[in-house]
Amino acid sequence: MIDRIFAAALFLLALGYGCVALTLHAPFQYDPLGPETWPRLLALALAIASVAMARRPDSNPDWHGATAIRSLLTIGSALLAYAILFEPLGFILSTALFCTLTARYLGADWLRSALFGVGMGVGGYALCAWILALNVPAGLLPL
Repeated sequence: MIDRIFAAALFLLALGYGCVALTLHAPFQYDPLGPETWPRLLALALAIASVAMARRPDSNPDWHGATAIRSLLTIGSALLAYAILFEPLGFILSTALFCTLTARYLGADWLRSALFGVGMGVGGYALCAWILALNVPAGLLPL
């Protein structure tokens, strides 16, 4: 039953995300598909996955109760903080902070978590800004 409840919540999320995605319009096309296509495709993929989950739920789901809810709320809160801090702190700092804290939450020690976070922040920025030529916020760092 929990699978179907989760699938219904995901489907509602897909509908909301899809409605917002339909309002996106780029002032110019720099991509053959256009930047507004990807959010629409993500909404469609989420809707299809949620319907598939509702149609074929797990026959014996392993529900961990409060532990699972606490983990979901913790990671969800971290993702929300990442989204809020993305513009003011910039790509590198916000990604490094998010990845460090997430790795630490998942059990890595502080040194490995920090190395992973900094690697993801710098490596992700190099990939997005320099290789893919995407506009990502520099934030507090003078890049």
